[in-house]
Amino acid sequence: MAPGTSLWRNPNYRTFLGIQTLSAVGDSFSYVAIPLLVLQVTGSLVQMGIVTGLTGVASITTGLFAGVVVDRFDRRTLLMICDGARCVLYGAVAVVFLVAEPSWLIYLVVPLAGVFSMIFQVTYVAVVPAIVAADQITRANGHLYATYAVASVAGPALAGMVAAAFGPAAAIGLDAVTFAVAAVGVLFIRLAAGRPDAARPAVAGAGNVRNEFLAGARFLWNHPLLRQLTLLLSLLTFLTYGLTDAVIFRLKDELGQPDTVVGYVLTAGTVGTFVASFVVARVRGRLGFGPSWIGAFSLAGLAVAGMGLARSVPALAVLMAVMLLGTGVAGICSMSLRQEITPGHLLGRVTAAFWTIHSALGPLGAGAITAVAAGVGVTPVLLAVGTAMVAIALSGAFSSIGRAGATPAVERALEGARS
Repeated sequence: MAPGTSLWRNPNYRTFLGIQTLSAVGDSFSYVAIPLLVLQVTGSLVQMGIVTGLTGVASITTGLFAGVVVDRFDRRTLLMICDGARCVLYGAVAVVFLVAEPSWLIYLVVPLAGVFSMIFQVTYVAVVPAIVAADQITRANGHLYATYAVASVAGPALAGMVAAAFGPAAAIGLDAVTFAVAAVGVLFIRLAAGRPDAARPAVAGAGNVRNEFLAGARFLWNHPLLRQLTLLLSLLTFLTYGLTDAVIFRLKDELGQPDTVVGYVLTAGTVGTFVASFVVARVRGRLGFGPSWIGAFSLAGLAVAGMGLARSVPALAVLMAVMLLGTGVAGICSMSLRQEITPGHLLGRVTAAFWTIHSALGPLGAGAITAVAAGVGVTPVLLAVGTAMVAIALSGAFSSIGRAGATPAVERALEGARS
């Protein structure tokens, strides 16, 4: 599509939005149903953290080769394979739990699904610049976040109701159906002929996975803004990876709320994501990347600390929305910047390297946060995590992130990367 053309006149973009919505519905069901299923089978917050941590380890390990796969093979086919595989895996859980409750199946299926989820996410990021014009990337990412939010508003609430009425396994079964429909929908996507991302990219040094992965890592390291952004996000990921488990445990165990309330609180949180998707293009355009990213994560940290002080379910729901508003704005800005800076033939590897590196501490964080919360309570943990998030975000003001305070500064960074 030519620059300035409306995104809604692009049929491939509209189809891609629909597919992403279905995948988001599936993700929202997993977001609620899997922790509830672990809690039903084991009754342990620590076991919830272990499953989350194992999924993170699987995703990080996949990141070692996901970028190479995305840059080597047809990206449309990869999207279809990833959705189809998750359909089969989650469908197996739903079927088996009709007759038994083998906890080992959860530990097997959920991390394996994380493998395909990681490949899907890297492919999705690499596909966006092949569908929309360069000046539409931030706005398109905002729309994609909006569809995620719309799907997620009803998803967690519905998952909570299904789990309360029929059990978490039934909610996971519906999750499998959404992935099946999304896999079929990928067949209708067409990437523009002649675009560098539409064809299978040529890979330098093909045959050496280590060198191909390091190509993405080297690009991150050699770019000061991306290097510092990756470092700070690694620390933030360590702190936030296990937050959902902690909030669910607090609602269920400390406040004695049923599964439906858990779904409602998480649904309310997605309202923040929805708002972020609409304001991010204006915020970044007016403030620039640095202030947008620093301010958004500072706001998220204050909300997390507030959840440690909140004593009512409505207050927790509002603060959850504020937290996701902040992380949503920061996440869209970060992803759009990488898509703008990175050459198309490297985008899969740079995306995979970025996610692998900055997520490496996530599983450790999930285990640590849930273990400490089980011992001393969720309240002090949320206060400590929120305070640390604000401190880390504000430290970005003293790095290249803070100096990227105006749009011209970002443009100079883009121009330097291209040269």
